Amino acid sequence: MTSQIHDRLLIIDFGSQVTQLIARRLRELNVYCEIHPYQKVDAAFIREMAPRAVILSGGPDSVTRDGSPRAPQEIFEMGLPILGICYGQQVMMHQLGGKVESGHGTAEFGRAYVTPTEAKLDILKGWFTQGREQVWMSHGDHVSEIAPGFEVYGTSPNAPFAITADASRHFYAVQFHPEVHHTPNGAKLYENFVKLAGFQGDWTMGAYREEAIARIREQVGDKKVICGLSGGVDSSVTAILLHEAIGDQLTCVFVDHGLLRKNESEEVVAMFRDNYNIQLIHADESDLFLGELDGQSDPETKRKIIGKLFIDVFQKHADTIEGAEFLAQGTLYPDVIESVSFSGGPSVTIKSHHNVGGLPEKMGLKLVEPLRELFKDEVRALGRELGLPQSFIGRHPFPGPGLAIRCPGEITRPKLDILREADAVYIDQIRKHGLYDEIWQAFVAILPVRTVGVMGDGRTYDYACALRAVTSVDGMTADYYPFSHEFLGETATRIINEVPGINRVTYDITSKPPGTIEWE
Repeated sequence: MTSQIHDRLLIIDFGSQVTQLIARRLRELNVYCEIHPYQKVDAAFIREMAPRAVILSGGPDSVTRDGSPRAPQEIFEMGLPILGICYGQQVMMHQLGGKVESGHGTAEFGRAYVTPTEAKLDILKGWFTQGREQVWMSHGDHVSEIAPGFEVYGTSPNAPFAITADASRHFYAVQFHPEVHHTPNGAKLYENFVKLAGFQGDWTMGAYREEAIARIREQVGDKKVICGLSGGVDSSVTAILLHEAIGDQLTCVFVDHGLLRKNESEEVVAMFRDNYNIQLIHADESDLFLGELDGQSDPETKRKIIGKLFIDVFQKHADTIEGAEFLAQGTLYPDVIESVSFSGGPSVTIKSHHNVGGLPEKMGLKLVEPLRELFKDEVRALGRELGLPQSFIGRHPFPGPGLAIRCPGEITRPKLDILREADAVYIDQIRKHGLYDEIWQAFVAILPVRTVGVMGDGRTYDYACALRAVTSVDGMTADYYPFSHEFLGETATRIINEVPGINRVTYDITSKPPGTIEWE
């Protein structure tokens, strides 16, 4: 297969919580980059990958500790431009002959200001136009002596070597984090670095589309592919990309577990079967799922029931497709990164259900994962490139277990019907006020309590519901959306008036980690 070879940038990960943000900033500059944990990177790996430049990420360890992470020493002898960030700066200084120390009074956490020295540096073009730059610091150790050949280009109160460089070797090092939004001009520093390294900015969705189609055709040949379709962004883009690549060799299986939003199953079927003429199996198994969930109230038990049934149902319908050898998944790059733990240790189970988890091994199928190099915003850009309607590209994330986790306590058909209607009103309100695209995810949860109320001249004993809306970028962090009181009042009035079964509405303003954005 012949395809365009993109300039590559290697990010060596030392365990920073914001390493993914480095990759996002580079992708925004149309630069292709990959994150790899330091344990996996040696001289042979670097030669095989052939990056045009390298970034050393931050990390939680101390360079002064015996056995702490290091970069392969050969990387400094390969003639590659290198940018060290925070721990990455300290690693660079330590390995090239400088000194790093731990000590009281030298730590710096949070907002700080860097002042330039008189020396000029190309990577700092566009910086210090106002005399100093706001940055975000997060370090306990500090560089006490820079390595031979380096000069100082910026200082802060607790980091006398905040910006250092050996310009002749194109080695640059900063003590702060340019990738976070608390360093407002950080993107300019990355832009300057990739320009100095000679990147052409050729990582575009148009190019990715062509190359992905070529890779799919080469991998699949004339064999058949099964794709699990939920109607969400990832599975929708995966399905359309595969269909463009292999046409009728693709069959999508849409498992309808009876836990979808109002009219959602009809929309998915109309979109893919009618509009795109994709071979689609609509597996309406709502009676099976709701029957197994009857009487269950524990959230983890509900998730496990749904996960097991999903696999069983998917396999039952997939077995009717003769000759299928591949299973397509909408795996994204954050999934790939998270599956290769920095520490090598297991992660805490927050959510046990995944739509197609375990299916490839159980069914003896090979995986096709055409989105595994993309972040969520890039998937949306690819969807636009493929011509998907905005109603699908821009939809808020929806969990695999569906409304089951927005219905704490026991699940019943009447409660699900009430929840669907309330959610439909809420989303309609958000769209009517032009807020949908400002919000990462919004939904209604029906609470497992009933309250006494008065409506008109009558007594009611109905459910309470909670509204939730969060802002986020790829679900890495989340905060509540600050609706106006007028909006909340109008929405609550509509829900109470239009949805029989609800007599009280609340708004959840707690901020949660990404793994617990959903209700259960």
